[in-house]
Amino acid sequence: MSKTRAIKVTVNGTTYEREVESRLLLADFLRHTLGLTGTHVGCEHGVCGACTVLVDGDSMRSCLLLAVQLDGCRVETVESLGSIGRLNGLQEAFREHHALQCGFCTPGMLMTATDMLQKYLLASDAEIRDGLSGNLCRCTGYEHIVAAVRAAAADRKDGLR
Repeated sequence: MSKTRAIKVTVNGTTYEREVESRLLLADFLRHTLGLTGTHVGCEHGVCGACTVLVDGDSMRSCLLLAVQLDGCRVETVESLGSIGRLNGLQEAFREHHALQCGFCTPGMLMTATDMLQKYLLASDAEIRDGLSGNLCRCTGYEHIVAAVRAAAADRKDGLR
């Protein structure tokens, strides 16, 4: 018999109060409890980055966090960035630069890049590559992803996005 605990967490601007099992992973809470399936689960070991979300503004692997750890926190998932009809600047840059193929890694890449764009100037491709080094992609070869983040960083500096 597993123990449960009440949590209150704000996800994408909406506050949820739920009773959750103490062992429930944040990734499973987001996907199965809240129905936010944009967060992908790949390796379940924190290696691939597909499950990356922002927790109180910092990128974190949702497969390594328990939902109970997020009590009182603010979580942002890929669903918070934009919508099909209204992409945000980073999503638009990914589209324009063909920075996705199968799309499995894309939510984690977008959330990691969102964190990077909020905190760093990203003045060089080396900085962008370093920031994305914890996210694995088997399809793109990273060139287009780096180009997309570079474009988003340049647009941000110009005040366009």
